[in-house]
Amino acid sequence: MSTPGYQSPAVTVASVLPSDLDSAVLIVPVITSENDEATVLANPFLDAEATGEIEVALKTLGAKGSTEQLTRVLVPSLPVASVLAVGLGKDRDEWPADVIRRAAGVAARSLNGTETVVTTLSELDVAAAVEGLILGAYRFNDFRSAKTAPKERGLTALTVLSTADDAETAAARGVDVATAVATARDLVNTPPSHLYPGEFAKRAKALGKSAGLEVEVLGKKELEDAGYGGIVGVGKGSSRGPRLVRLTYRCGKKNAKKVALVGKGITFDTGGISIKPAANMHHMTSDMGGAAAVIATIVLAARQQLPVDVIATVPMAENMPSSTAQRPGDVLTQYGGTTIEVLNTDAEGRLILADAIVRACEDNPDYLIDTATLTGAQLVALGVRTPGVMGTDEFRDRVAKLSQEVGENAWPMPLPEELKDDLKSTVADLANVSGARNAGMSVAGVYLREFVADGVQWAHLDVAGPAYNTGGPWGYTGKGGTGVPTLTMFAVLEDIAKNG
Repeated sequence: MSTPGYQSPAVTVASVLPSDLDSAVLIVPVITSENDEATVLANPFLDAEATGEIEVALKTLGAKGSTEQLTRVLVPSLPVASVLAVGLGKDRDEWPADVIRRAAGVAARSLNGTETVVTTLSELDVAAAVEGLILGAYRFNDFRSAKTAPKERGLTALTVLSTADDAETAAARGVDVATAVATARDLVNTPPSHLYPGEFAKRAKALGKSAGLEVEVLGKKELEDAGYGGIVGVGKGSSRGPRLVRLTYRCGKKNAKKVALVGKGITFDTGGISIKPAANMHHMTSDMGGAAAVIATIVLAARQQLPVDVIATVPMAENMPSSTAQRPGDVLTQYGGTTIEVLNTDAEGRLILADAIVRACEDNPDYLIDTATLTGAQLVALGVRTPGVMGTDEFRDRVAKLSQEVGENAWPMPLPEELKDDLKSTVADLANVSGARNAGMSVAGVYLREFVADGVQWAHLDVAGPAYNTGGPWGYTGKGGTGVPTLTMFAVLEDIAKNG
């Protein structure tokens, strides 16, 4: 039986340029010189002859070494089929990891079909180069027949060149991180005909078991009996019942910090009775992007053996209109007892998240991160690439800072107290939506805040736009599922493990 999750290409670390690479492409970083020409960034793997040949070819082609500019050249003195120069822009004293990751991703995307790649980008940052190359080469072809499937195998072997003492460890980490992000992408890209709550739970269980996690799965009857009114209510309209998956990683370290992760797992969102417009509804295959990232993150934490305990609580449901679906005006009871007037069945994510947040807080975590493709208002406020992060002020800012450092660029947003008044109901404790159009992202955050236990440091990441790329590819991100915010959540776990 194969290991569940994305299968990354084989990665080898070398301290000298191998001599048997006749069919390989060598990726070389170049910078913009003072005279506005592309110059090979100094590295110990290319001698003066090879460097000179590359720079002459680049000058002939008018390459300038500008950020992410790509130029393919032939270099007779090197034992490779060709050299791909990728621009980094002007020289700098330190190269941020995401600059290397994105340059590697751009290069890998341009080599679609190339099986063997070698790179000296890794001399700048081994892990970032590996991550960028694997994620840039990522393709999702599971549902293509022989008629349209690519004939090329794609990237199967990657050699990273580095003189660093910890290069092997860094490369292994890069593979694990990229595999986690790609696994989240795979889950998001799987169509709802094949990824419904039961199947999603099955895949999450397989991923958890493969990483040595404790796994618990609750079905519809168990959810009803335990009082998970939000998850059950949202799933009522579908013939495919809801699930709640719990994955637990215990590091075994005494007094380790405990972190709860919660992710929205709506495997498809029609909006329910408050049905969405037909245009672009197919993008709602991505409405389980938060859940996919949470599952990938806890598996990554286990594979990296982080000294922190992590418990993932992942609610899964399909939001469909039918004779059994919940209606606008219905009242449900969230897990824990809060009653909710459902004014809009398309504001379903917060209903399943609230149940999961209350359950997660029963574990007495020090920190709680929930993430969801929650509101269209996130795109209005911040666009398609910038997640909004809300929560307790100190932890919110910490999460935003770490997210910016890893290139996912979450931005801190407020939770004004007055917005709670907009969630008043005439018949229940709360309404699930505001009557106003203003501050939709923050209103959703205010709703979720009602279910976070006192004393828990909490952050909510709204990734409605960033989790699914409907535009053109960029950096190491192709079309479809992006894996956001896996990098952010893992960075936060590492930071908590290090600094408490």
